Amino acid sequence: MEDLLAFAATGLATDLIERTSSTARVQSIVQLSLAPAFLLAGIGAIMNVMTNRLIWVANRIERITMMDEEGRAGSAVDDLPALEKRRGYAQSALMFSTLAALSISVVITVLFVSAFITPQIGYLTAIVWIITMVFLMIGLSMFALEARTAAHRNRERLKEERTRQRMARAESNQNKG
Repeated sequence: MEDLLAFAATGLATDLIERTSSTARVQSIVQLSLAPAFLLAGIGAIMNVMTNRLIWVANRIERITMMDEEGRAGSAVDDLPALEKRRGYAQSALMFSTLAALSISVVITVLFVSAFITPQIGYLTAIVWIITMVFLMIGLSMFALEARTAAHRNRERLKEERTRQRMARAESNQNKG
């Protein structure tokens, strides 16, 4: 039995070497994997930005919560609902971007495996690529929602400040008159 397993393993190794002995074939697989590898690098860069924003939001929530417990938060407490929403969006964006990075790694692996096996797995590669794009689109959409929420809260804060300034001027004019 052991001789049969050794013979089969030797046969598989020989077959593998024969299939990959072509430098052109290996070069072709490497070239095919470059686009997904660059996409993986791009996803990593995007995830770095997302992580920094998530850290900033989480730290801001923590600071406001601590200030509120000490009774010094003032109007900063009004930012908490928007910050919590932003944190949720940022966490989702990171999760889906991580899934995209994981699935693009699967694409690269499948491309290399396809050089060593006889069955054609182009459909599998295409399906995993599509799944990667779906994860990436969802992650980027969540990131866009986080950025939109931040911009919306900034506009609200600016309107509130303008209203306070107008009221202060009106009160000042009333006191002069």
